[in-house]
Amino acid sequence: MAKVCQVTGKRPMSGHNVSHANNRTKRRFLPNLQRQRFWVPSENRWVRLRLSARAIKTINRYGIEYVLKKMREEGKNI
Repeated sequence: MAKVCQVTGKRPMSGHNVSHANNRTKRRFLPNLQRQRFWVPSENRWVRLRLSARAIKTINRYGIEYVLKKMREEGKNI
């Protein structure tokens, strides 16, 4: 399964580990993904999403109904 947030689209980034001697080796910065279930009253069902911590805060702020509506407008399948 891809390490991608379903709401924000956050993906792994690449960068370097830098040692004390300033040697650089490639590394990946992974998003903080969580598997979360939300009850959607209008659809009378549970929705399971793979979300970043930022997306969970977004849902807490605007509500799951608003976020699902925006996702569907972008063409994402839920």
